[in-house]
Amino acid sequence: QVQLVESGGGLVQREGSLRLSCAASGRILRMIQMDWYRQPPGKQREMVATITGGGSTNYTDSVKGRFTISRANAKNTVYLQMNNLKPEDTAVYYCNGEFQTAPSGETWYGWGQGTQVTVAS
Repeated sequence: QVQLVESGGGLVQREGSLRLSCAASGRILRMIQMDWYRQPPGKQREMVATITGGGSTNYTDSVKGRFTISRANAKNTVYLQMNNLKPEDTAVYYCNGEFQTAPSGETWYGWGQGTQVTVAS
């Protein structure tokens, strides 16, 4: 089993910055991919950014140039640096991860509990 714990959410003013963290723990052999999703009030959950174990990244268009996803492999931790935040970025942000786990090498896929980000206008 793997546990994902997010932190770093909060209230910020328009054009402000926040950094979210997601720490994975458990019987992890290898991180395959970790993602950040968000769910705005009354809307569906959407992918924000992804990063593979090899370091390849991908972003949804609305955050390109403002958000940066990065990882610390030794800590199985992924970060989301969010700059120039806008009110439309207000959402619950969820971490999602895919890992190869010990002892069998089986793949585990799951979600963290979410962290609220609120951007005041």
